[in-house]
Amino acid sequence: MNLLFVCSKNKWRSRTAETIFKESHYHSVKSAGTEPTARIKVNSKLLNWADIIFVMEKKHKQRLTENFSVASFGKQIIILDIPDEYQYMDIELIEIIKTSVSNYLDNVI
Repeated sequence: MNLLFVCSKNKWRSRTAETIFKESHYHSVKSAGTEPTARIKVNSKLLNWADIIFVMEKKHKQRLTENFSVASFGKQIIILDIPDEYQYMDIELIEIIKTSVSNYLDNVI
């Protein structure tokens, strides 16, 4: 299963999520950002690759559906509601991501 994590700049939240889950034997994981200044910018190829897309905020889902309407059509896009108040690999952020995402992945494995 291919998992894509999306936030704004792909520096803290989505990058942390990618780092947490990249060693999984059950999933392939990538991350990207919606802003022009993102470390890795989201694109149609990434969206087509993904089986499940986890976005950190509602605005990220809106940007995906507006800017990539064809590639995001019919995709499972899950809003995690994780605010932009953490840094990369922050212990609290790691716990929030693990807890939020595990509800969806337990059903998939």
